[in-house]
Amino acid sequence: MSFPLLTATAAVPAIGAIATAAVPAAKRTAAKWLALAFSLVTFALALVIAFRFVPGAKGPYQLTESHAWIRDFGVRYELGVDGIAVALIALTALLIPFVILAGWHDADPLEETNPNRRWRPTQGFFALILAVEAMVILSFEATDVFLFYIFFEAMLIPMYFLIGGFGDRAHVHGEEQAATQRSYAAVKFLLYNLVGGLIMLAAVIGLYAVTADQLGTGTFSLQQIVEARAAGKLELGTGTERLLFLGFFFAFAVKAPLWPLHTWLPNAMGEATAPVAVLITAVVDKVGTFAMLRFCLQLFPGASRWATPAILVLALISIVYGALLAVGQRDIKRLIAYASISHFGFIILGIFAMTTQGQSGATLYMVNHGISTAALMLVAGFLISRRGSRLIADYGGVQKVAPVLAGTFLIGGLATLSLPGLAPFVSEFLVLVGTFSRYPVIGIIATLGIVLAALYVLVLYQRTMTGPVKAEVRSMPDLRVRELVVVAPLIALLLFLGVYPKPLTDIVNPAVGHTLSVVDKKDPKPAVQVDAVPGGARHGHAAPDQDVEAAK
Repeated sequence: MSFPLLTATAAVPAIGAIATAAVPAAKRTAAKWLALAFSLVTFALALVIAFRFVPGAKGPYQLTESHAWIRDFGVRYELGVDGIAVALIALTALLIPFVILAGWHDADPLEETNPNRRWRPTQGFFALILAVEAMVILSFEATDVFLFYIFFEAMLIPMYFLIGGFGDRAHVHGEEQAATQRSYAAVKFLLYNLVGGLIMLAAVIGLYAVTADQLGTGTFSLQQIVEARAAGKLELGTGTERLLFLGFFFAFAVKAPLWPLHTWLPNAMGEATAPVAVLITAVVDKVGTFAMLRFCLQLFPGASRWATPAILVLALISIVYGALLAVGQRDIKRLIAYASISHFGFIILGIFAMTTQGQSGATLYMVNHGISTAALMLVAGFLISRRGSRLIADYGGVQKVAPVLAGTFLIGGLATLSLPGLAPFVSEFLVLVGTFSRYPVIGIIATLGIVLAALYVLVLYQRTMTGPVKAEVRSMPDLRVRELVVVAPLIALLLFLGVYPKPLTDIVNPAVGHTLSVVDKKDPKPAVQVDAVPGGARHGHAAPDQDVEAAK
């Protein structure tokens, strides 16, 4: 039997979580290094997956594993990756070591002189991060719907404790009120996602019942269901398909998060530590948008086409609404949270534009948003830890006392507003072009998000980094070596993928093509009328009723 590479990639951080949690309480530093070591091994395995993956190979999934699990209910342990999953597994495995390094001291005990001090179990903090990584990777790998559902829901538990138990030390209010806010944010995160998950569970059971009725034996296998539908062996009634689609989509829209199911995100990111905030928006939330591509579109193609207009409107509202609220924020971390809501609107817009450019851009956006948001949020976390405040008004003139910190903050911000030459620009451009080719009005309105992004990013930089140096930041130190190790590779990736995205596009494009073929959607063909002119020259005119091939 070949080596189970996909299982190993998820098992390593799971084992690391157990090993880190078992380290004696007095050896906090050893627990940190152990967690970092396991995360680096996971990243190495993710690179092996990327190198062994063959873009465009026959079949939708590669490196597959399949074993019987719960035979009586048709549940199998089935794993497989396409190009989209490979890119997101690599993103997850890349970010976790930086999350651990950035949060190196976030779980240390509070100062003994603090009368409200509380013990923060360092081992638990890093063990929970590794546990989330294992569940996210398995979610990207699972091709059995029930197996996916288990890890889609299970990751909520460690995230709940990371948000509620390890909050940010830079409080807007006192310690007691901050603890209340952390608990509120954690409970809100858990309840929103649990409700979405329970609705999805009902849809999962309904899907099983339909397959059992029509195929003779119930199955949760994504590939088997898709192939049965393509062969005409499985027919979902229009009403049934739409109800099942809505059950799945609701859960993914909460996780994504899509307006109006987004309200948990600003609370969670605002109250969590900066590394945990990165874990939320750059890693965990990507499971929602990924699942829309893998499960919603492939399991329910007819319902996906039916729901597309409404989803595009919701995505458009997310883009504009998130950006507008980001402009008015006083809290640095909440500003980044609302900016992420706007960015997720772009991702969902690209997915449901149902074009090759749109879905390729959406997948690239997932990766590039993860890198750019991680860079911006982690530098913001370093800034906040120095000043002890999340409020924008408490800063000013930082670039004069900490120029490297200010410079990296600027690059992260410019990536967030999709400046040409940085990675997010490529993905945002593809999303807009892919949307415009089929829904020009929505594509035009969506560009408002770009204008607003420039506004909230540049205003944030101006108010925090420029102007007179405030007394409270006059002695602020610049980035330390550990912090530079965290930020520098992320900035390098933003630059590299901004000028050369081909390694990513080569991986994801075949998977996007497969998804569109399942949904039975083709790219709109540009209509061109080609006329002969004297001397053999030719020129083109618009011809709405004539496709390119006919024109040729």
